[in-house]
Parts: sequence; C-alpha cells; structure tokens
Amino acid sequence: MLIQKTTLQLNELMIRNIQTIIPGIATSDGAGVKLRRSLGGQEQLRLDPFLMLDEFSSNDPNDYVAGFPAHPHRGFETVTYMLEGHMLHEDHLGNQGHLKTGGVQWMTAGRGIIHSEMPQQVSGAMRGFQLWINLPAQEKMKPAGYQDIQVEEIPRVELEHGGSIKVIAGSYEGADGAIQGPIQGITTAPLFLDVNLPPHIEFEHRIAKEFNAFLYLYEGELEVGGPMRPAPTQAAIVLGDGDRLKVKSGEAGAQFIVLAALPLHEPIVQYGPFVMNTRAEIEQAIDDYQNNRFVIS
Repeated sequence: MLIQKTTLQLNELMIRNIQTIIPGIATSDGAGVKLRRSLGGQEQLRLDPFLMLDEFSSNDPNDYVAGFPAHPHRGFETVTYMLEGHMLHEDHLGNQGHLKTGGVQWMTAGRGIIHSEMPQQVSGAMRGFQLWINLPAQEKMKPAGYQDIQVEEIPRVELEHGGSIKVIAGSYEGADGAIQGPIQGITTAPLFLDVNLPPHIEFEHRIAKEFNAFLYLYEGELEVGGPMRPAPTQAAIVLGDGDRLKVKSGEAGAQFIVLAALPLHEPIVQYGPFVMNTRAEIEQAIDDYQNNRFVIS
C-alpha cells in the first residue's frame, strides 16, 4: 500500500501545472494587421527558445487586407499556421508560396531574408498564428530557407472520444505508435500540436522534462494540470516542470495549440526583426540590411 501511494505521488508530480499566464494584448503589425501578442509582448515575456506568438483573427478585411509588406528577418525561425484564409509569401530569393486554410509555412531566416506575406482575399475570415523560434548561435548565419506545408501533408490523428490532433512538428504517441509531423531535425526539437477536444474529455501527452512548454487556448474551455485549473482563452499558458501534459475540456469543448522545445540557454539581443546574441551582431545585421547585403545571402 505504501509503495502504491508513493508511486501515485510521483506520478502527480510529473504533471505539468500552469506556471504563468501571459494574456494576448491587442496590437497591430505589418501595414496595420490587427492581432493579439502574448509571448514577446514585452521583452522579458519569452519562453526559451520561443520569442513571440501572435494570434490574428478577424472577419473584417479592414483588419488584415493591408498584410505584411516586404520586411527583413535574421537569426530565428518564423512559423505561420493558417486556421482560415489565404496568404501569399514572396521573398528576395525568388521563392513564392501560397499559405491556405490548414497549412503551415516554416521559414528559417538564418543570415537574412526579406519577405512579404500578403492576403489573397478581400472578404471572409483570416485566422491563424505566427510563432518565432530562436536559432542557436552557431545557426544564426546559415542560409535562409523555408517549407510550405499544405494541409494534406499534416497528419491528423482521430481520437477515440471524437477529438483530433494535427501533428505539425515533433511527434504524437498514439495507440498505434508515434505519428511524426512534417517538421523534424531542428536543433530545438520543437513539438507543435493543434488539439480539438469535444466536451468533457481528458487528454494527456508526454512532454520531455527538458523541454519548455506552453498552451494557447483559442476556442472553448479547458482545465490544465493536477489539480485542474481553468485556462483563459487568448493567452500563452506557460507550463511548469514535469513530463506530462494533462487537460480536460469544458462544456463547449476545446481547441488549443501545444508548443514545446528544448531551451537554448543563450543570451538574446533583439532589435525588431533581428534576433542575435550580442549588440555587435545586431549592429552588423542593421548595416547588412541597409547596404543590401541580404540580397546576396
């Protein structure tokens, strides 16, 4: 009996509880696209290696139609996940890609890229997320590149209780083994899941204790941890130590993204769209951009 009790206590300690809640703050970016920024809303509100998370969601074209005209990046990765809508990506390397409902673009800015993201619609809903993930120091100046991932390339796991999981990066350990997402082989080993639960369903997933992790509830109601604690919508819900995520959906069900990755434990110096390790590297990035050196990267 004593052994069973001790095992139960250890299991309970493994569950990740809510550590911090970072509300999404209404702001705008690009040419006036309205969005909510949680991670990255203030410089100290990061979760290594995650730098920023924006949610954009509107049925009003005035909130999004101006898009994100050409702008530079260096030193990190951007991930755009479209829940609804159609965006066109173009960059100075001659790449072009269409990001449509359910699709993902995973871009590595590396040493430098100048790109635009422009809506290809003048009505209807435009909804999704943009995430920034830091690159380790030794990879910040590698060549830029990106992957356009269409919705049919993203594995969708149907759960026994009627829910579903889209595996964008990392893997989901299902009843039939590991389901791998299309994004693999990144140094920070990111996990990116989009989870849809019907009402009153418990969901658990292993997240290695070495990873930093957070959730973002974008629809419905959700309780997190052990003991359970209600999670707000439109906020980054940073999880504490442990190796297991445990949640339960409410009366309205729940739709949320799960993000986790290995921290880099490196200094961060950010100046707008440039994220490096030192001030000197930031000054070099600015000088390279102003003198058109990104064009030959």
